[in-house]
Amino acid sequence: MLYTIVFFIIAIASFIFAMLGLGGGMVYVPVLNWAGFDMVKVAIPLGLLLNGLNTLLALIPFARKKLVDWKGGMVMAVTALIAAPLGAMTSDHVPVQTLKILFAIMVVAAAVRMIWSVKKAEPKSMMSLGKRSLLGFFVGAFAGFVGGMLGLGGGFIIAPILMMMGYKTKEAAATTAFVVTFSSFSGYLGHMVSGETNWLLTGIVVIAVIIGSQLGGRYMTQKAKSKQVKIIYAIVLLLIAAKMTYGALTYQPKQKENSAPVNSKDETSMLLPSAANNISLNHSTVSAAIFKMQ
Repeated sequence: MLYTIVFFIIAIASFIFAMLGLGGGMVYVPVLNWAGFDMVKVAIPLGLLLNGLNTLLALIPFARKKLVDWKGGMVMAVTALIAAPLGAMTSDHVPVQTLKILFAIMVVAAAVRMIWSVKKAEPKSMMSLGKRSLLGFFVGAFAGFVGGMLGLGGGFIIAPILMMMGYKTKEAAATTAFVVTFSSFSGYLGHMVSGETNWLLTGIVVIAVIIGSQLGGRYMTQKAKSKQVKIIYAIVLLLIAAKMTYGALTYQPKQKENSAPVNSKDETSMLLPSAANNISLNHSTVSAAIFKMQ
């Protein structure tokens, strides 16, 4: 029953996020964590795998419609590819509560940015390729590192920046999918060094992502309206952020039972005084008895 619920939630999330060129890690990670799986060892690595798979599959219909800016996104993709494993390795040294708070902050920032852009008209001009590449170098590195650490592809950072560069909504979604695919898979490999693989769970959620991403990508290229997609996206993110914040504030780490072993030397030293007293008393008793006999 638990796996069935996870399947449908992941499939719906994949459908929604595929329309935006995002992987859906903002939903995958908390859903897997709420289902009882370890945040660092299972939820974050698997979230990155699903993130990359979702964007890769969504990239197919985007590419067919010629919406992907391959040249403009290449520099960003390469720097994200390099930075994501570094962020993944960092997550092992960050407390779970801190990761959840950072996750919630990033989700809120993405939601606010998306709400702000709802009423904004589609851009009519775009930055030059040189400026896009230069800015993309730093954005890709930052998005890859943060995404790798939190189990995200970094698309929530990349998509708004692309829109600021002059990309239209569908072009930004398509190019974001291109970049996020690289950062997600490289981040996943970075996590697998210390991660755990639940093959049954992995198989179920992979199937869910395949179905959801294909439907979402096709809907975005054919029927979806930018404004509707942005509103749905923002609402989902705010709900997730609220739940993650509550979880972070009420999080109580498991305390290990301290069963300190008894030190034999200390125990011996504690017993020595009483033993010496007993010997002294016995010696006194014997001496007194001998004196009476005399």
